[in-house]
Amino acid sequence: PYDLTKALNDIPGLHFALQSRMHESERFCEQSDPEKRRLYFATGFGLIQCVKGLMSFEDKDLLAAINHTKHGIAVASAHRKRPGSLAGRLAGYIVPSLSTSGTEWIAGMTPVERHAELMYAESLYQKSLLGIVYSGDWLAFIREVPNMRTTISIYRQLGKWIETKRYHNLALQASQALTHPHFRSGIYLGLGMSHLMLSMMPGKPLTLVELFGYKGDRKFGLDLLERAGGWGANGRQDVLICPFAEAEGVRRAICDMSLLIFHLILSAFTFEGVDVRKAARVLEWNLKRYPNGIFFLSGASRLTLVHSQPSKALTYYARAAKAQTQYRNLHHISWWESAVACLGLWRWRCSVELQKAHRGGGNLEARLWWRSKAKYTYGEAACLATLGEHAEAKKLMERVQELRQKIAGKSIPVEKFVARKARKYLAQSDTLLLPALELAYVFHAIVHAPREVIAGEMIPAVGGALGELGLGEGGATANGVKKGKDKKLESRSGYWDDVCLARFLEGVCWQFVVYPDPDAELEPEEKIPCSPENARTYSERAFRAVFEHGPNIELDHYVVYYAYFEYGRLLARSGNKDGAKTQFNLVLSGKPLEVNAVGWK
Repeated sequence: PYDLTKALNDIPGLHFALQSRMHESERFCEQSDPEKRRLYFATGFGLIQCVKGLMSFEDKDLLAAINHTKHGIAVASAHRKRPGSLAGRLAGYIVPSLSTSGTEWIAGMTPVERHAELMYAESLYQKSLLGIVYSGDWLAFIREVPNMRTTISIYRQLGKWIETKRYHNLALQASQALTHPHFRSGIYLGLGMSHLMLSMMPGKPLTLVELFGYKGDRKFGLDLLERAGGWGANGRQDVLICPFAEAEGVRRAICDMSLLIFHLILSAFTFEGVDVRKAARVLEWNLKRYPNGIFFLSGASRLTLVHSQPSKALTYYARAAKAQTQYRNLHHISWWESAVACLGLWRWRCSVELQKAHRGGGNLEARLWWRSKAKYTYGEAACLATLGEHAEAKKLMERVQELRQKIAGKSIPVEKFVARKARKYLAQSDTLLLPALELAYVFHAIVHAPREVIAGEMIPAVGGALGELGLGEGGATANGVKKGKDKKLESRSGYWDDVCLARFLEGVCWQFVVYPDPDAELEPEEKIPCSPENARTYSERAFRAVFEHGPNIELDHYVVYYAYFEYGRLLARSGNKDGAKTQFNLVLSGKPLEVNAVGWK
């Protein structure tokens, strides 16, 4: 019979998933605990089902994951310390040692009860996340807020406990030597991620969360995640904190993956706390340990992409796709990112083929529930339209609107964007200006493209589009746009939208020619066709053309706002900090920038 007091004996052997052995992980839990009564096996199996559900987004998988996480919550609750009587809980408000919510309460737990408290918080969070995704409305979000609050409260109590002297004395005992690293790494993961997520919340929801007394400290959250692996200054591993693998804790690799996601993926949307060099050190260590781990191979792909080496990224993505054949949805992480890398290499045909080849004769986006199906479908259609294959592109564009999804009752911003572009394509008799290059900007493929590709392929394509609009290239005209050259063209619906989009893309391309991404590793023999001064002039002239003709835009108003943002980045990189602040403040002001200055209020 199962003995609750020996629940921690089940911790060893839970590293299969990190080695891309997905089915082995599942089978190991099922064979070791068929009835799902053991603490770590029941909650671990629930975590596996949670990952499967979030990868597929199919109702049956999400429901199965919710049921398994609920069962994990029940098992964890059975292992938790029983709360005292009502009189004892009331006395706790007067006598701290009798409290059921402080460090004294946790100090009175057995090791199994403390692990159960941690596992309860983890399973409760998984169940809340699955509930929000499954329902897809605001009511589900509101229903799960109390569970989220409980989770954060438990993590914070446990976090205070491990900072006490009493915990450190306990951790040194021989009886705790094998299990306390797992407990500690779980707290670092939960508390670190909660601080990180709260620090990245938008202003309005964050204000509501702060009313409950919760604030996110990004620096502290990252520090906690780094402690699990012993990462010190400059991303170097501190041997005093983590001298050998056995002392690291079972959740250490997940902490490392969280760091990689922040530094390499979320860095596209934020900057505070980002350290690509540290991510490289973390990745190097984990690849030595898990050379065929799909998660770390995908991280290596992303790192080379951040270094503006998309060709090398394609090699890593191919290795990641071959690393495991059990969970097919994990393949599509690699293939979608490969398609985006091809956008940065100006390989439209390769991008389309990567998407088509992995359909396996079926409909790929039908299996991409974990991804935005609308975005994926539009991406393929945009590449086909760029290649002139409009018959196939039209079929895909017609499907974009119906493939949109909602999360927590809110539309996904990028899906709103691609749906509008698809409608515009159909309304304009199957035409869009530079759809694949625009998509490359949206998914950060231009910023990570080699400068030779930008100067030799992308900028000439923009010049060709400007020629079709009856305009000269930015470097050949005094003001970037020659008005009145073709009145018939100018009277066409959407003409100035196309002009501003072309000038915007021209400005962006020239900007990254003269000022590559700071994390880019440039090839020493790389050549650009003009001097940095001329490239900077062309970029600034193109952005000013967008500002001049922005009031004439009919639909693509976003171009003006992003033009002010990119112009601010150009000024900042060139050393004009005051000018950059002016542009950024305009974007943050909330003013309608697509109108003339006299129309600002």
